[in-house]
Amino acid sequence: MNKMTEKSNYILEINNLSNYYNKAKLKVLKNVSFNIRHGEIFGLVGESGCGKSTLGRSIAGLVETDGTIAIDGEIVGKKRSMTLCKKVQMIFQDPLSSLNPCKKVGWILEEPLRIHKIGSKRERKNEVVQILEIVGLDSSYYERYPRELSGGQRQRVSIACALMLKPRLIIADEPVSALDVSIQSQILNLLKNLHDSLQLSFLFISHDLNVIYYLCDRVAVMYSGRIVELAKAEEIYRLPLHPYTRVLLSSVPEMSGATVFSRMDKEAELNEKVDKDILEKGCVFYSRCPGAKEKCKREVPELKCIEGNDSLKHHVSCHFV
Repeated sequence: MNKMTEKSNYILEINNLSNYYNKAKLKVLKNVSFNIRHGEIFGLVGESGCGKSTLGRSIAGLVETDGTIAIDGEIVGKKRSMTLCKKVQMIFQDPLSSLNPCKKVGWILEEPLRIHKIGSKRERKNEVVQILEIVGLDSSYYERYPRELSGGQRQRVSIACALMLKPRLIIADEPVSALDVSIQSQILNLLKNLHDSLQLSFLFISHDLNVIYYLCDRVAVMYSGRIVELAKAEEIYRLPLHPYTRVLLSSVPEMSGATVFSRMDKEAELNEKVDKDILEKGCVFYSRCPGAKEKCKREVPELKCIEGNDSLKHHVSCHFV
């Protein structure tokens, strides 16, 4: 890691992050920039294929990208390092595929401690038992295999695995989408309690707007590899400014804004064909936006603050807001 600042106000700072599909030479991430404060739960929302998971994996060092990433004021390299592992951990969508089916839970949870040469064998076991209790599982789970657990229990083990190295930032990539609705609220409450008790920071990735609203302090809305709107969670729901954010809100029946934005949603669905040239040179939402103009086709709108120049205020990427 390279030193960026003596003391940063942010646990995560990313600047102009970009990523490409090698064969198609198509940008998956397009100059993404934002910050996450210490102790903040930052939400990233967007439809499937917009680049959310790629962004999360890039920050965790699992995918090489262009641009800069700083954790706690220190710029990290393009490859995952031992130091980055200690500071940043991920919770994945499918716990069954992220846990080794041939190993018992105790072995899986001890592995990060063994790799980093932390503690004796007895100390590692004691640490695992403590972490299991923190995530709501008793010591008997130490001797069980992932296949013997329910979906919710496996996800608790995944969360425990992410906690083993005492990270500062946890990237949760759709951590409840594969679970039954009855279990989702339990896992969300667990994450919220862990945030409060351990003073963790979260990047919470989801396509579920209700989950984002319940859990997050601020929200970034992503479309086709770009951040199109960024604001406090309540502002996104009370006053969505970008046309795409309104489309997202119109798809959630429970939200009061659904009837207000329903007409825009239908209009936006009329043209979903993506022009690759426009994706690179203009607004990524041009082909679906009912209010699109010629300028949108030619120029990429800057993600600008609508209230001065405060990075924590409401930002939107639209020429006509």
